[in-house]
Amino acid sequence: MMHGERPQLYLYVDRSLPSYLIVRDEIGAFWRVPCGDQAWERREPYTLTEDAQLESLPGHYKYLIGIAS
Repeated sequence: MMHGERPQLYLYVDRSLPSYLIVRDEIGAFWRVPCGDQAWERREPYTLTEDAQLESLPGHYKYLIGIAS
């Protein structure tokens, strides 16, 4: 990664987990992240299942988990 470049994160919502955002990081790992203070630090691994219905969210919603876009 070049200096000053931010990691690429992709945001999703899983309607079965309304209190969380699902984040896919730059290496393809999925995380369940609560909204609020220090959310990224409180993330937990998220296992993508066949019946998961992820809906993509715009990147500007990163503020919900404390990450500037």
